[in-house]
Amino acid sequence: MNVGFISLGCSKNLIDTEILIGMFKKNKFEIVNDEEQADIIVINTCGFIDSAKEEAINTILEMAEYKKKRCKYLIVIGCLVQRYYNDLIKLLPEVDLFVKIEEYDLLWNKIEDLVKRNLVEKSKKKSYQKITEVPTMPMLKQEEYINRVVTTGKNYAYLKIGEGCSNRCTYCAIPYIRGPFVSRKKEDVLEEAKELANKGIKELIIIAQDTTKYGIDIYGKSKLEELLEELSKIEGIKWIRFLYSYPEGITDELIDVVARNEKIAKYFDIPIQHISNRILKKMNRRTTKEDITELIKKIRNKIPNVTLRTSLIVGFPGEEKEDFNELYTFVEQAKFDKLGTFMYSKEDGTPAANLPNQIHGNTKKARYNKIMNLQKEISKKNLLKKVGKEYEVLIEGKSFDGKFLVGRTMQDVPEMDGIVYIESDEEIYDNIFKKCVIINVESYDLIAKIKE
Repeated sequence: MNVGFISLGCSKNLIDTEILIGMFKKNKFEIVNDEEQADIIVINTCGFIDSAKEEAINTILEMAEYKKKRCKYLIVIGCLVQRYYNDLIKLLPEVDLFVKIEEYDLLWNKIEDLVKRNLVEKSKKKSYQKITEVPTMPMLKQEEYINRVVTTGKNYAYLKIGEGCSNRCTYCAIPYIRGPFVSRKKEDVLEEAKELANKGIKELIIIAQDTTKYGIDIYGKSKLEELLEELSKIEGIKWIRFLYSYPEGITDELIDVVARNEKIAKYFDIPIQHISNRILKKMNRRTTKEDITELIKKIRNKIPNVTLRTSLIVGFPGEEKEDFNELYTFVEQAKFDKLGTFMYSKEDGTPAANLPNQIHGNTKKARYNKIMNLQKEISKKNLLKKVGKEYEVLIEGKSFDGKFLVGRTMQDVPEMDGIVYIESDEEIYDNIFKKCVIINVESYDLIAKIKE
């Protein structure tokens, strides 16, 4: 049978999809990229915010149309299923099998039941888990991580070091969907990293809901610094970066490891969400404006060429004009290299959903636009400082018109940050590194030429 996959949402979800692809391949199924050729279509959904939920439902309905043709089974897994299992069964009878995240240890058994013995109704009689309960999520087996099929190409791969989250920010549904933070054993992570290096992967992108919490549940303290050092010893791996590091978890030791280790990107992704102490407290964040300001100063002092990225939420319940103005002024002064902004999304079952003074959608949109317009100016000024400087660029292919080579510097996360367009007549294939000189900027991207 042919199987097609669609993965929605974050990179953590993508790894789950890659593991499932590996399961199907191991069991002699054929993987296809064309839905029209698929006997089975598997959709891994995101259920984090309203726009993600809408995208997931629309994708399911679109894929259901293929059941009128060749497709025999439509399988839906992921965060949306975990949150709204009972509702989805009633709403989408076109789906043959829904699998919640808490059932991932039984995932293949359920698929076998569906495909080989057609016990669809049996799988639909499971009880519904409300979002107000915190599920205990099973970790996928180490063998399944090793056998996963990397879908991001041969340049880079995501490396998940933990599952779930224990931070309990009042706006976030992740702990209710994915459960509390659970670290993978260090030896398992290193084994998978070595396997990725053997496959030719050059860059590892370390991910978890909060990477700074890695190891606390197993070893009693954070082991992120130690893990990064061990990963850097793996032959074949040239770049290493870690994402989603909460500010309160960034220690002096972690900053020092990034500063001194040549393989680790001089890049911190620090989701601060807001800067008003009043709003941070309502969000149940474990930091303050003063802590964040001091942390940024410390990182820049120790690593002068560092790239700083953050994410913000505007329109949180009770966000007054003064709170937003404080945030705007902070962004103006902090001059982050990369910045993403979300409009607050009222999520079922989260404490913030019940807070008074919910902000009108038009106000949220106006505040979003104001922050992003400011950041666009800051980003361009930051990029202009790179003109004339030399960077090592990982070549990843060619532009659509074939006029440029396309790549990334060590300071850019794939699919999230800008890219480098390289003027060159050379026929260079991807997965190689070239020394380049920046000659211009375009919006969030760089224009370069290969150093002679």
